[in-house]
Amino acid sequence: MADIFEMSMCDLGRAIGSGDIDPRDLAADYLDRAKAHPFSDRIYARFMEDRAMAEAEAAYDRARLNVRRGLLDGVPVSWKDLFDTAGVATEAGSALLKDRIPPRDAEALRRASAAGLVALGKTHMSELAFSGLGLNPITATTPCVNDHEAVSGGSSSGAAGSVAFGLAPGAIGSDTGGSVRIPSAWNDLVGLKTTSGRLSLDGVVPLAAGFDTVGTLVRTVEDAAEVFAILDGSAAPDLKGATLAGKHLLLLENVVFDDIRDAPRAAFEAAVEKLREAGAEIVHGTVDAVTEAMDLSGILFTVEAYAEWRDVIEANPDLMFERILERFRSGGAFTGASYVAGWKTLERLRAAYLKATAGFDAVILPTAPILPPNAERLMTDAEYYVTENLLALRNTRVGNLMGLTALTLPTGIPSCGITLQTPPMTEKRLLRLGAAAEAALA
Repeated sequence: MADIFEMSMCDLGRAIGSGDIDPRDLAADYLDRAKAHPFSDRIYARFMEDRAMAEAEAAYDRARLNVRRGLLDGVPVSWKDLFDTAGVATEAGSALLKDRIPPRDAEALRRASAAGLVALGKTHMSELAFSGLGLNPITATTPCVNDHEAVSGGSSSGAAGSVAFGLAPGAIGSDTGGSVRIPSAWNDLVGLKTTSGRLSLDGVVPLAAGFDTVGTLVRTVEDAAEVFAILDGSAAPDLKGATLAGKHLLLLENVVFDDIRDAPRAAFEAAVEKLREAGAEIVHGTVDAVTEAMDLSGILFTVEAYAEWRDVIEANPDLMFERILERFRSGGAFTGASYVAGWKTLERLRAAYLKATAGFDAVILPTAPILPPNAERLMTDAEYYVTENLLALRNTRVGNLMGLTALTLPTGIPSCGITLQTPPMTEKRLLRLGAAAEAALA
């Protein structure tokens, strides 16, 4: 059998079902490995060992009695530290929420536990989820698996690190402007951003209610599909026989290639060629709605975020990382009229985007235009921080602004991902397409 720390969630689930793996041993092995890892305290905010071992024991009993709840029954997973966990601190990477202990689990965690997933612990993240870099001097900065001096991407930084460093088979995170897709891309993982409103946000520490989504950071599209189905309460999509033959893909050219670095561009171009060789018809084009919508992000994201956290922040602003504090406070500069008008404009642009892309099976673009920035330089070079921070989430923000579902896949070039986007509420269609693309890129 393969090294358990390199196996996908689904392969681990199949091994549990065949009796080749004992879920109790699996959970214990992952906990032991995670605790002993040199980056443990930069990836995990806290472990939930008692819960994990109890859930693993229950999964063992179900496997022994042949009453498993599904393919992933008994498979461990990590949770971003903004999902409420009953009786265990949930602090969202911020000293503002230190020792916040919720009375009940988030709905996503309840669904995962009901399906038999084993909760290993809570992972570090960008402060209050408001950065795509993953730099957090308040709690911890998770390193990138490909460059330990670089950030891992945010805000689901520890989530990505837990999977990339083999300290969890899969992770649950959140995505408001790219917080699942950036760390997934920079750590060579598969990252699924779901449609806003598709998966429950009950018990998830909020950032911007109009854009917050739950997502997965895993090793394979199959893993993403199975975890999505659990959180969605639906049947997993059928990925068998997925093909790119005859699929029409729009390669988005405006905005997403501005100031792109050489490595991400080269990786994307190589990936596109592989998709074409697998039978996809790829058309280059622009969508004007994307260009116009980008100007709205400074209003909509920051106003919602500051409205959510203003009172808590201003009661203790000295507890925050200065650059994150500044970003929150920027939301106070806009009028209510500007915010309402911004949403009306965005609704019009979303309709225009869907009309312009209706003839395509998906839109493709580079997940990020940059590689993971150096953590120390981000702390000491203000100009570098501003430049990299603005670029980090630029491409992923397209999917959030347009209200889409999106999937990032590794290209085979370290820390470079390719994204496929489809209309809202089409996760199962996207995952099937993603399975075909994954095979082409392998």
